[in-house]
Amino acid sequence: MDKNTITGFILMAAVLIAFSWYSRPSEAQLKAQRERDSIAAVQLAEAEKAKAEAALTVPEGSSEGLLPDSTSILFAAAQGTEERITLENDLVRITINTRGGVIEDAELKNYQDQQKENVHLVSAKDAQMILSLATKQENIITSDLFFQVVPEGSSQSEASQGPSAPEGQSVTLRLPLPGGSLDIDYTLRPDAYMVDMIVRANGIANLFAPSMKTMDIAWTDRARQLEKGFDFEQRYACIRYHEADGSTDNLSETSDKEKDIEETLDWVAFKNQFFSAVLIGQQQFTGVHLKSQLYKKGQGYLKNYEASLQTPFDPTGAQPTQLQLYFGPNDFHTLKAHNDLSINPDKDLELEDLVYLGWPIVRWINRWFIIYLFDWLKGFGLHMGIVLLLLTLIVKALVYPATKKSYMASARMRVLKPKIDQLNAKYPKQEDAMKKQQEMMQLYSQYGVSPMGGCLPMFIQMPIWIALFNFVPNAIELRGQSFLWADDLSAYDDVIRWGKDLWLIGDHLSIFCVLFCVMQVANTWVSMKQQQNAVMSPEQEQSMKMMRWMMYLMPLMFFFMFNTYSSGLNYYYFLSGLTSIIIMWVLRKTTNDSRLLAELEAYRAKNAKNPKKQTGMAARWEALQKMAAEQQRQQKR
Repeated sequence: MDKNTITGFILMAAVLIAFSWYSRPSEAQLKAQRERDSIAAVQLAEAEKAKAEAALTVPEGSSEGLLPDSTSILFAAAQGTEERITLENDLVRITINTRGGVIEDAELKNYQDQQKENVHLVSAKDAQMILSLATKQENIITSDLFFQVVPEGSSQSEASQGPSAPEGQSVTLRLPLPGGSLDIDYTLRPDAYMVDMIVRANGIANLFAPSMKTMDIAWTDRARQLEKGFDFEQRYACIRYHEADGSTDNLSETSDKEKDIEETLDWVAFKNQFFSAVLIGQQQFTGVHLKSQLYKKGQGYLKNYEASLQTPFDPTGAQPTQLQLYFGPNDFHTLKAHNDLSINPDKDLELEDLVYLGWPIVRWINRWFIIYLFDWLKGFGLHMGIVLLLLTLIVKALVYPATKKSYMASARMRVLKPKIDQLNAKYPKQEDAMKKQQEMMQLYSQYGVSPMGGCLPMFIQMPIWIALFNFVPNAIELRGQSFLWADDLSAYDDVIRWGKDLWLIGDHLSIFCVLFCVMQVANTWVSMKQQQNAVMSPEQEQSMKMMRWMMYLMPLMFFFMFNTYSSGLNYYYFLSGLTSIIIMWVLRKTTNDSRLLAELEAYRAKNAKNPKKQTGMAARWEALQKMAAEQQRQQKR
């Protein structure tokens, strides 16, 4: 290689080096390129991962891509395609998914939610029911298995024959298993909210151990908010259950609660304010565990419900497992009628207990009086606002004799006030209080007046007041019924609202609640004015001052409490307070104090020679006073 050649190579190398140095990217360009390469690498890795997962995952509605163990007894059942079957009547539409073999949707045709759409009491995204059976080899868990629809009219083996299906729309789902199948029959009763569910073994007894006698049921649901008032609706939503001995109970409505139920149960209900999904067992449920958790406002749900329970299962198929599902309204008469559709005719399910009517004495008033009175008024085709008005007037008319008796007892005490004032002047000292009380009781006895005469009528009216407190919020007939400015008598009226929750009051102002509280203040004022003229000792007057403050503060407490309650309930209490004021005004105008005092004097003169012996509360009060006086005398000795 000569000198010129070497020089040429050196010059070419120098040019290449210079060009490379001149054309190389800047530090900023290198950094950007590294970031692009890194992103590309991550995307490639994620794509490879997704591809791998897709190969191992069953797409929704199909078993393609799943590679089950061919030796598993569930090999055939783990492969299939989702199919949805619909059973419907004029009241409800039931959707059953062949994947899992259970009801995934229950649509009530005659009831709408706040979006004016049909109420879906359960839905695929919120509710799930899983049946589990323990075999010798592995557990049968229905949630990921595919059932097959048995064509209508096809022949079935003798082992699968059981109780004849009741009249209605029916479908049979079959889970293929070695040697036979697990069959589920669904029948929707005509003109009813009841679905019969019969689970039977068909030629698979050899798969189970001889000791295997039960089937596990895991049932979950998120109770969706269906009404306008979240707090009010959540207060009436709960898990309710019926024990085999006939009593009904529920988990706490106001807090998270988890409980193991030792007793055997006839049914378990996931209850909203006006609707319930109820699981009923012919052979009763054992090993029951219930759980209820609250949702916060604004999430669209009230509570999360969970129930795990066991029911008898016969692997031989001789005795099928018979269940029922009720998806419908909490209407007293509807629920009571569905008791007659029970698969166990000798058992009264008492489904009407899903409508809470209060404690025993209050429940009896609602059960045997208020409900029938309400139904009678409703039967005239009147608007619900008018029905509540007439209900109030009738109730007030029925308790009017007791109200008048209470008023007249107070009026008699009022006209005797001058005589009591004389006794107060006669015994001004505190140490003479016992003597004053004894002479006061003698005075009452002479005039035939009882200081306790006005108390009994008040106690008579109080249970009715409380009964309506429990009845009105649970009356589904008020749901969606508008009246005056209220668009729904089962929820609060919110013509005045500000869209933001304020402490104690919320995001609205209920006008019916304001009217109720104002009427309560007026009623208190009328009562207190009447008591100002009543007979009282100085000590009683001092106590009454504190009582007046408490009575005037009560409506304020009612306002914060009832502002979120149903407008129908506040409307009833407003009417009740208004009629009470009118009744008191009429009684005051028709009572002549002079004539009443003359009657008392005539009574005293008539019984002066033959005084009647004190009885009842007055006699016991007089005996206590004499005993206290005797103890004072002994202490002074």
